[in-house]
Amino acid sequence: MTARSTVRLLLPMLVLLLSAGVYYSLVSSKTQRDRPVLTEKVWQIDVMTARRQALSPNLTLYGRIESPELLKSAAPGGGIIERVFVRNGAAVSRGDPLVTMDRRDFSAALLQAEADLRDIDSQIAELEIRHRSNQSALQTERELASLADAEVERLVQLKKQNLSADTALNAARSELGRRQLEVTARQFEVDSYPTQLRILQARHDRNQAMVAETRLAMERSDLRAPFDAIVSEVAVAAGDRVSLGQILVSLFPLDALEIRAHLPTSYIPSVQRSIAAGQVLSADIANRAELGRFPLLRLAGEAEATGIDAYFSLHGAVTQFRPGELLALNLELPAESNVFAVPYQAIYGNSRIYKVVGDRLVAVDVETIGQSRTEGQPAQVLIRSQQIDDGELIAATHLPNAISGLKVKHSEQ
Repeated sequence: MTARSTVRLLLPMLVLLLSAGVYYSLVSSKTQRDRPVLTEKVWQIDVMTARRQALSPNLTLYGRIESPELLKSAAPGGGIIERVFVRNGAAVSRGDPLVTMDRRDFSAALLQAEADLRDIDSQIAELEIRHRSNQSALQTERELASLADAEVERLVQLKKQNLSADTALNAARSELGRRQLEVTARQFEVDSYPTQLRILQARHDRNQAMVAETRLAMERSDLRAPFDAIVSEVAVAAGDRVSLGQILVSLFPLDALEIRAHLPTSYIPSVQRSIAAGQVLSADIANRAELGRFPLLRLAGEAEATGIDAYFSLHGAVTQFRPGELLALNLELPAESNVFAVPYQAIYGNSRIYKVVGDRLVAVDVETIGQSRTEGQPAQVLIRSQQIDDGELIAATHLPNAISGLKVKHSEQ
């Protein structure tokens, strides 16, 4: 083998060895990195210490002002409005004039009613005179019938003796029949007197009532306030023609306004127990606490699927409000024992909170009792649960991804 052949054979091997050496050198000199280690995320939250207390729940109710004694004064009859003395929203005292109707519209009706009454009185007087006459005539007609009957008996005896003609006997019998018919007719007149008198007396009473009604309508044509009140609506103006029963003025008494608010179903038993025990529940108006508290008067007679209507008195503050106004009420319920007060952000779905055990969250189902308000502090929710003990930590930060077992880091409020 020649030198040239040897070189050709060794050269590729030398290149391969050199390349391998360079590769090994590069791999050996590579910087080594530590493999990444996965760590669990820790959520920063605030916590509070659970403490059982006896607290009075506060419930926010939304109500509407109503007046169960809203008076709607109507026209006592058809006529023309002569004068209107009040305007919508005016305060009136008992006896103040409201609306006056033209009294001439009632004068003709009164004259007609009085004339009908006098006519009935005349008919009753005439009936009494006729009755006395019938009684007197009945006695005479009975005597005449008796004489006619005796004449018939006399002619019958003469006929038997052939001393009388048939024509005379027939004439006597005819006269007797007429006398008996007259007695019967006169007796009917006498006997029907009580019935006719009762008929006329009933008509007299109806006409007398009509006279009284017309006079009363005339008196009522001058409408006056029956009590101290606020005018809620004036539906007419001077010169308007109105019909019977048309509403002229509406007003409500100063001491008869109420607030009707809807009480949720879950709070009905507590309120009913308090009422049965003789406790007086009261509420104040949101942002109007200076007006004082207003007592619960009663619950509605019928409940609904979502709750029941509760009525609160507005006595003493009626001039501040008007029917139809919407109000927010703060109702203080009787104190509940063994409850915890937690901030709203601690509640999940109105029925769950999270305790902090070690560094993990633990879900706890709770019963929501209501809310508690302390002046100068945020409102809190009152809850009850047998799974919470005094001194345990409750998560006070609302986490959108909160679940049992979530790792947290906390600081106490």
